[in-house]
Amino acid sequence: MSKDQQKQQIAAGKGFIAALDQSGGSTPKALKLYGISEDAYSGEAEMYGLIHDMRARIIKSPAFTGDKVVGAILFERTMDGEIDGIPTAQYLWEKRHVVPFLKVDKGLADEKDGVQVMKPMPDLDALLEKGVSKGIFGTKMRSVISAANPAGVKAVVAQQFEVGRQILGHGLVPIIEPEVTISIADKAEAESLLLAEIGAALDASGAVAMVVKAVAPLMESLPAPLLIWSIFLLTSVMTEMVSNNAVAVVVTPIAIGLANELGIDPRPLVVAVMVAASCSFATPIG
Repeated sequence: MSKDQQKQQIAAGKGFIAALDQSGGSTPKALKLYGISEDAYSGEAEMYGLIHDMRARIIKSPAFTGDKVVGAILFERTMDGEIDGIPTAQYLWEKRHVVPFLKVDKGLADEKDGVQVMKPMPDLDALLEKGVSKGIFGTKMRSVISAANPAGVKAVVAQQFEVGRQILGHGLVPIIEPEVTISIADKAEAESLLLAEIGAALDASGAVAMVVKAVAPLMESLPAPLLIWSIFLLTSVMTEMVSNNAVAVVVTPIAIGLANELGIDPRPLVVAVMVAASCSFATPIG
């Protein structure tokens, strides 16, 4: 499988990432919605066999191609299975041009400080090695935030980034998913705490510095007005794909780092980020 082609598909593809990763707890409900009641099978082996057949039919659908679905998240048992005699991840990419991801978390721990972090994953390295051998491109893992508790949100982000670094060590691309429960009363406050923690974690991880080092040589010769316009345009374009708050959290440290690298006052670039992030309503996409 071509990792470069898969990177291009994820970066430039027009579509969504499909979730085909129901675990044991949600599988009976998924089968029931599909028209298969619990009395139609006995034991886990039959249940997982039926869910694999269901997923295989979805994947083989004429509509399930890279033109609409850029990637698909697989449960471990689905990854271990085959479609028409071809390993599932290989079939996804070679036959459907859909990039394969793997769900790696083992569920949620009990709630503490208003959040549920992921359960321990002592066998994660072995799972990642198997994923690499089967052609998996990246991973997905989920935590849940149910209250605007600073300690809880900090714990969620710290764990997601720690495991993310472990995944990167195997050459895989991690999707981190710290999910804020949509129905909580303090959702806006929880999201603000989450964005701040993610921004700090990105900075501490060295990701911001890496972006700055890559971008600085391209911008060092630009006149000041054009440099400010470039930051404004970058921020504005990103708000069409991600929330303006998230873009501000991510781009602001990049703007500051870029200014420091170029030896200029960072304030004009930060103002450009603030204004551009607030202008997401000014386009038809909004």
